[in-house]
Parts: sequence; structure tokens; C-alpha cells
Amino acid sequence: MTGLKTSLLAGAMLAATMGAATAQPLTVVELFTSQGCSSCPPANANLIKVKDQPGVLALSFNVTYWDYLGWKDTFGRKEFTERQVTYEPSLGRDGPFTPQVVVNGRSDGVGAAPGEIQSLIAKGGRTQGPELSLGQGKVSISAGNAPGGRADIWLVRYTRGVVEVPVARGENTGRTLPHANVVHALTKLGSWNGAATTLPLPAATGGLSTAVLVQAPGGGPILAAAAN
Repeated sequence: MTGLKTSLLAGAMLAATMGAATAQPLTVVELFTSQGCSSCPPANANLIKVKDQPGVLALSFNVTYWDYLGWKDTFGRKEFTERQVTYEPSLGRDGPFTPQVVVNGRSDGVGAAPGEIQSLIAKGGRTQGPELSLGQGKVSISAGNAPGGRADIWLVRYTRGVVEVPVARGENTGRTLPHANVVHALTKLGSWNGAATTLPLPAATGGLSTAVLVQAPGGGPILAAAAN
């Protein structure tokens, strides 16, 4: 009986260590968008419709390559543009475009037609990699299979909810554009080689929410994701 109690206690301690943020498999939906793109508002609206759907991590990455049209995107970052460009070869694309929705790093679409993002989510399924949890100032990744022997661990900081931005110039002059779950920072935390791994998780500032992605390098599939 003592052995059973010890085992149960160890299990409880492990559960507490993993914390309540132990992630169920998610569908990661990345929208590459721009305030300077007249085709983007319908895709922005579609992302808003799915952002609170259980099992979905929806993220808006604003790119910079339309800034020359007269309006500098207020959320645009060159690293977000670079992330999109990295995806294109593996997705069979010649180059980046907006809007573009990428699901689990595996498939993509424009995302502007009614119901299109929901359809991409249904086809994309959930991530199928290691268990991933966030809590107590750390990222914990279970042992599992890292295709090619290595995966990247990405830290995403974003504003949860909807932000509206009035646009004064460019293709969307005079419009106020809503954005869902806007990403403000993307940082590589480290690498995962298939072994159980724990990394420190920097504290978020400025009211930003946190997501972590475990992803095959070079714009490959997303293996696991968690958000707090």
C-alpha cells in the first residue's frame, strides 16, 4: 500500500509540475495579412470568427512588403515577412502573397472566402507531436519524434482578442480594419531533438499573451503548440 501511495504522490507531483497549461493538441492557424492590402479585410474577418473556437490557436502575422503602397502597417515586422517567405517553397508557392492562411505549417489557402478558414481547419486536423506545456516559468516538452533529428522552439507574444486600426492612406484609406490575436514578437527559444526538454519561459510584459510552437525547421510542419 505504501508503494501505491508513493506512486500516486509522484503522479500528483508530476501533474502539478506540468501545470494546468498542459496543452491538448491544437490546430495552429496563421494569417499573413497587411493593412495595406485591399484583399485582406475578409480574411481578417474570417479569422475573427474562428479565434475562440476550442482547439484552435489563431494568430495574425502582419507583413511589411505592401508598406510602399502608402501605408506602413502598424503591426508589421520584417521577421513576420521572413516567416511567411520561409513557408512558400514547402507549400509549393513561388512567393508570398496576402492574405495567406497557413494551417499547422502543412497546408495553406487565401482564407478570404466565406467559411474558407473553417474549412482549412477541418482539413488540417490537430498537431500530432510531443506533449507541450507552459507554466511555472518554463516550457516543458515530452520525449517524442523530431523529424530529421531537430525542431525549432518558437516563442510567440500576441494580443488576445480583436484590435481595430483606422487606416489613413493606401489601398484601405478611410477603413477601420479589425485584427484577431495580433502577433507582436516572434523569438526562437531553442531546439528540440526528441528528448524530454525543459526551457525557461521569459515572463510576458505589456499584457501580451504567450504561445509556443515546436516546428520542423525551414517552414516545416508544426509538431506541437500551446498557449496560456
